[in-house]
Amino acid sequence: MSDIKKVQRAKKGNNKAFQELIEKEKVKLYKIAYVYMKNEEDALEVFQETVYKAFISIKNLKDERYFSTWLTRILINTALDLLNKKKRIIPMDREILESKIDPYLPSETDPDLLHAVIELDEKYKTVLILRFYKDYTVKQIAELLDCPEGTVKTNIHREVNLLREILKEDCVHE
Repeated sequence: MSDIKKVQRAKKGNNKAFQELIEKEKVKLYKIAYVYMKNEEDALEVFQETVYKAFISIKNLKDERYFSTWLTRILINTALDLLNKKKRIIPMDREILESKIDPYLPSETDPDLLHAVIELDEKYKTVLILRFYKDYTVKQIAELLDCPEGTVKTNIHREVNLLREILKEDCVHE
């Protein structure tokens, strides 16, 4: 059964269809939540809250084709809300960060890159996550974030260059 049909069934109250949709998206959602929250407990809290919010508001989804985008937007907003509530910064050493990486994250993930992305400003982090972790196009990101495509391209270019500089400095200092 196609995802669009599952979304239509979920909108009509079919819990099994909703569960199957979430099952398909859960790893991607957890990764994004982890990058925002920087620890497993908060990432799981954001993930659970996202699933709850999606479950109670799935009937409001206008276009079934954008279920994944809609779900990602809920997750990002939930993560940002929780960060604003907590207003805390967790300084982490490289060893601590590497020890906290969950099995959901691919083993080939470069811990230096992950750490550098975690440290970026929220608006840039969102654009990079959507572009490189979720493989969204610039147009999809612009629609999701409700901003011009040129702004998205500029943010991606600026932050990729910043990440290069950060990672180059780390290599020089080691």
